[in-house]
Amino acid sequence: MRLPALIATAVALTCAAPVLAETTTAPDMDAILAADIRGDDRARDQYRHPAETLAFFEVEPGMSVVDFMPSGGWYSRVLIPYLGEEGTYIGLNPDVGTDGGPGFFAGMRETASRFPAQAQGWVGDSGAAVTGANIGDEAIDAMAGTVDRFLIFREMHNIRRLGWFHDVATTARTLLKDGGLLGVVQHRAKPDAPASYVLGDKGYQREEDVIALFSAYGFELVGKSEVNANPADPADWEGGVWSLPPSFGGAPEGSEERARRAEIGESDRMTLLFRKRP
Repeated sequence: MRLPALIATAVALTCAAPVLAETTTAPDMDAILAADIRGDDRARDQYRHPAETLAFFEVEPGMSVVDFMPSGGWYSRVLIPYLGEEGTYIGLNPDVGTDGGPGFFAGMRETASRFPAQAQGWVGDSGAAVTGANIGDEAIDAMAGTVDRFLIFREMHNIRRLGWFHDVATTARTLLKDGGLLGVVQHRAKPDAPASYVLGDKGYQREEDVIALFSAYGFELVGKSEVNANPADPADWEGGVWSLPPSFGGAPEGSEERARRAEIGESDRMTLLFRKRP
């Protein structure tokens, strides 16, 4: 074969050869939700719909995501594995100061030093890089403009009744990238619920109030979902949302009332998605 023909043949074979690229396996949400590390968490999936909720919030592996007030880690045990090795999970708590005894506030202090080890105890070493912070930490400024999603799960009532909303909203704006998204899941009061019922101590919030608050701080509502709705919840419990599962406040174990509330299930919830405006 002449040299020109050999060259032509070599070029043709080179062009036809497959391009080899590095590939990574995307996290499997079904496997994450079924994982043993979630234990009793799985019983709540029928009410909290984590896969559908995170899809609505457009959370994807590899993102940097804030989980505000991760508490006992219910969503941590989903998000950290799902974000994967290229992702970053930030457990963020409010500034609760240094005074006071144990309990609700004590568990949120010194998040930067405490939370990564706590999360490791939940999910091991795999999944996203984990960091912790409190609002007001120097780390907040260092992370400014780097976060893809800021998520608030069932904490708006605490944010409002404890006077944290200004700091939470402004911190979300600081951390989020331009056009970044903020997702909220919250116990939903009826539209005509009196103001006295939605100040925070009952757990329920009116959807229009939550939207108005975030709008005032430069967030545009871009979507609503009914994925976490429960029309069976009357949302007018004297004891607030804690009357329903999993707390069953005021309904003794084995009672008919407890069985009735179990049939209702967890609270009716709004699921809202906002975009950070310039």
